[in-house]
Amino acid sequence: MTPPADRFVLVILDGLGDLPHPHTEGRTPVEAARTPILDRAMRLGAMGDVVVVGVGTAPESDAGVFALLGYDPVRDSPGRGVLEAEGIGIAVAPGDVAFRLNFATVAGDRRVLDARVGRSLATGEASSLAESLTAADLLADVGIRATVRATVGHRGVLLLHPTRGGPLSPRVSNADPFYERVGGMGRARAEAEPFVPPVVAEVDEPSATRTASATNLFLGRAGEMLAAHPTNARRALAGKKIANGLLLRNAGSAASPGPEPFARRWGLAAAAITEMPVERGIARLLGLGDDYIGPMGSDRDAGYGDRARRTLAALDRVPFVYVHLKGPDEPGHDGDAHRKREIVEAIDRSFFAPFFEGVDLERTRIAITADHATPAIRKGHTDDPVPLLLLGAGIPATPPSPGATFGEPVASRGSLGHLVGRDVMRLLLGRGPGPA
Repeated sequence: MTPPADRFVLVILDGLGDLPHPHTEGRTPVEAARTPILDRAMRLGAMGDVVVVGVGTAPESDAGVFALLGYDPVRDSPGRGVLEAEGIGIAVAPGDVAFRLNFATVAGDRRVLDARVGRSLATGEASSLAESLTAADLLADVGIRATVRATVGHRGVLLLHPTRGGPLSPRVSNADPFYERVGGMGRARAEAEPFVPPVVAEVDEPSATRTASATNLFLGRAGEMLAAHPTNARRALAGKKIANGLLLRNAGSAASPGPEPFARRWGLAAAAITEMPVERGIARLLGLGDDYIGPMGSDRDAGYGDRARRTLAALDRVPFVYVHLKGPDEPGHDGDAHRKREIVEAIDRSFFAPFFEGVDLERTRIAITADHATPAIRKGHTDDPVPLLLLGAGIPATPPSPGATFGEPVASRGSLGHLVGRDVMRLLLGRGPGPA
C-alpha cells in the first residue's frame, strides 16, 4: 500500500492498555470511557493490537517508545538513567554512570512501603533533598562525585562521576525490586519481593565491582541523611509519607556511537511533543525537534488543548510528529480505574477533538497506541497487548461492528491483526514489512 500521505503523527498514550476491572463494570477503564471522538476516528480507519516489545516483557516507557519508533530497546538504548539525564540537560561523560532514581518510603528492614512517596512529594521538596545529597559529596572518599538531580515529583537522576581510579561501569543490577535491566532496556518484574536489593556487578570486571560497591555505599549514607532531613521532618509532622530511601534502576553510560538518528533511519525530519524528561531525552538522543511541555498542570482540559495546538503547529513545520501523553499511566499504577477512565475521557474531548478538527486527513496518516499496558487491577506494567488505531491518508476504513467503542476488545478483533512494536512505524509510514 503506497499512501498519498506526506504528514505523519504518532500519538503514544502512556500506559493506556488495561484489563477488565470491577470498578468499571467489568470492562477495561479504556473501553468504559466515553470517547466519542476516538469512536468516530475508529470508524474511519483500522484497529489492531500490539505487543510492544515481546511476549513476557513488560517494558518501561523508554523501551516501549524505542520499539514504537522502530528501534531495538535492548541494543539502541543507552539506559534509562542516561535518557533521564539527557532530558534535564545533564551531560554524561565517558566513564560516568547514570541511574534513574525514585525517592521512596522505606522501612528499617529495607522493605519498600511506597515506591513513589504516596505521589505527594512535590518537585520542590525533592529538589531540596537532592541538593543536600549532592552538597554532602557522599562518595568523595572513594574517588567518585555523586550528583542527585530531582526531575518531576518523586523522580530524579543519580550521576556517578569518577574523580580518580578510572571509568565506572553500567553493568550493575538495580537497587529497585520492581524493575530489572536487559541490555539498555528496563522491564517490570512479573513477581517482586518489596525489599531494596543490594547492587551487584553483572560482569566480573573491576570497574563493575567498584561501581556496585560505591552505589551501595551511597545508598546507605544517603538513607541516613534523608531520614534526618528537615523536609522529611516537616512531612512527618503533616502526616505525610517521608522520602527516606532511594530506588535506583537502569544504569547507563554515554554510548559512542549512539543510535542512528531518526531522520537518517526514516528519511523524515521530526518533532517530539513530550511531558516527561525520559521522553524528552529520547527525542534529543534521536535528533527529533524538542518541543518539551512539561508535566500536566491542574487544569487537565486546558493542558490537553495546548498539547493539541502544539501538535498541529509542529505538523506545519515537519512531516513527522511524535506526541507522548503521560495521563493514563499514573492511575494505572495507583489501581484507580475510575480516574484512568476520566483521564481517557479528558484526552478524547480536549486533545483529540481539537486535533482532529485541525488536521487534514487527506494528507496526514495517524497512529494512536501505547508504550505499554498499566492495568489498574495489576498496579504496574504488564506485557498485555495495547490498542492501535491507524487512520488517515491511504488507510481504508474497516469499521468495527455497530455499537463498538474504542478499547482493547475491539482492537483485539481489528483488521490490522496482532502486531509487535517494531511493526508500527512501517505501517504508519506505509513502508511494508521487514527490518528497519
